Amino acid sequence: MMIEIPRAPALPPATSAEATVVTLTERAAQHFATQLAKRNSGLTVRLGVQPSGCSGYSYRVDYAETPGADDLVVDTRGIRVAIDRGSLPLIQGTTVDVVKHGLQRRLRFDNPNARDYCGCGTSFAA
Repeated sequence: MMIEIPRAPALPPATSAEATVVTLTERAAQHFATQLAKRNSGLTVRLGVQPSGCSGYSYRVDYAETPGADDLVVDTRGIRVAIDRGSLPLIQGTTVDVVKHGLQRRLRFDNPNARDYCGCGTSFAA
């Protein structure tokens, strides 16, 4: 599955009082539940960011049997999501959705911390 980063911020920056860690839409939760069910191992979705692309960061999505020792674990729509603490300030308040483009489905990250996006749509600056 591809990752899509919107070209313009979809949400205004969240205040610390209203920010949630990460939210999955119903479509994203269904997608991750299906992916987790297909695996012999991996009960947790791991989300994070890594230095990459022309704007600075790209999203990382993995599956893990157990969260890492330094991960923050949240439950959103019945899906266990682990976020490494180094990525947390960059994705705090992000909503993850699954969108369709023709026959393709993509993960879409609506991140209130993203200030800018690369032209190819694969990285963001925070």
